[in-house]
Amino acid sequence: MLEPRRRPTQERSQLKFDHLLQVSRELLLDVGFESFTCEEVAQRAGLPIGTLYQFFQNKYVIVCELDRQNAVAVREELGRLTAALPTLDWLVLLNRLVDHMARLWIEDPSRRAVWMAMQSTPATRATAAVTERELASDVAYALGPLTPGTPRERRQIMAEVLVYVAYSMLNFSVRDGQEHTEAVIELKRLLSAYLLASQPHA
Repeated sequence: MLEPRRRPTQERSQLKFDHLLQVSRELLLDVGFESFTCEEVAQRAGLPIGTLYQFFQNKYVIVCELDRQNAVAVREELGRLTAALPTLDWLVLLNRLVDHMARLWIEDPSRRAVWMAMQSTPATRATAAVTERELASDVAYALGPLTPGTPRERRQIMAEVLVYVAYSMLNFSVRDGQEHTEAVIELKRLLSAYLLASQPHA
């Protein structure tokens, strides 16, 4: 797990922390992960490099924190949708969540840049897996009342598959020359078919 050296506890430190992450997101888009450096982040942020290193050991920790930020928006939307249960059935829940994630990816190109950077080392991939499992736990919880006949362990595995496939397909959907809308439609078909096939049969 790649974590910040420390997280801010005061408002002033939080502002610096957030500013460094926002500058990092912009720099990642501008230059790509290979050319991304902590020194450039600090320079663009107008802060001493020592301030950056108070929070982040290296660029890999920064990108992992950006990945956590990205997951927060998805988990918050899932929480709002889950609050509407049991009014929603699983297909409506799935479609709304995928639509929300797809909008995030198309409106914020940095999400793909972060996702790609997270594939760069074993440590970043392992950290991404933890973040995805946390999101999957929320998905599994949401699936609970929608799939009452499915054992909890099975539901967790299903949720992890759903999250992994969704992120992979969203990355695919925003590649150069790719038709985003069509890719999202195919993603919904994939996930809904998987969920349907996973239902226990009477």
